Amino acid sequence: MPSAVALIPARGGSQRVPGKNVRELAGHPLIAYSVGAARSCGLFDAVIVSTDSEKIAEVAARYGAEVPGLRPAEIASSTSPDIEWVRHVLGGLEAEGREPELFSILRPTSPFRGAETIRRAHNELLARTEADSIRAVELCKQHPGKMWTLDGGLMRPLLSQSEEGVPTHSRQYQDLPEVYVQNSSLEIAWTRAATEQGSIAGDTVAPFFTDGPEGFTIDYPSDWSEAERMLAEGDASLPDVHPVAAARA
Repeated sequence: MPSAVALIPARGGSQRVPGKNVRELAGHPLIAYSVGAARSCGLFDAVIVSTDSEKIAEVAARYGAEVPGLRPAEIASSTSPDIEWVRHVLGGLEAEGREPELFSILRPTSPFRGAETIRRAHNELLARTEADSIRAVELCKQHPGKMWTLDGGLMRPLLSQSEEGVPTHSRQYQDLPEVYVQNSSLEIAWTRAATEQGSIAGDTVAPFFTDGPEGFTIDYPSDWSEAERMLAEGDASLPDVHPVAAARA
């Protein structure tokens, strides 16, 4: 089996849900569920958290993740592309003589993605020998064929329209081609995508179709409330987690 590492990005400057990475959901910090799922799936030689926050670093280490120093500020802004911190982490591993063949990005905002989900995606990527990576997607509920951009005081369709037939914005959803949107559940890529192609995805990307809660993403305060509702009503479950180290005094 190819050597692999799990990479968990967790900036301290979340704007839409402040402090979400260490905010407690069902008794544990949100980030703990991604660390726990990665540790228990049996695929990774290391589970590494990339963060610019001392507090997040302490929590991540308490739940069993490696935190190899804080992420530099210049690659920790809200607009910093993922490839920057991924290369930063992989470069640090290489300096230590660790060169994984695969890396997986597991974002803390998907707490219902468990070990089985990660294993399923991993197996699907290995079966797709032509793919540089696999990425979690789900069927798009708001179809881009019905989206618009503003042009002065008027609107124009986001997508180019055929000169013949009914425009996409006036067709029934069921009559439009299926479109998928990525979610935050997971990405797994061959390391060559980052080191040789300069991308976290590479040139060829395979789809990983998430099922129900495993693709649920917490991006807004309403998402947090929905996560709590799903747990209370038994519509979702969380990975089993527990601290492996005592908190620092």
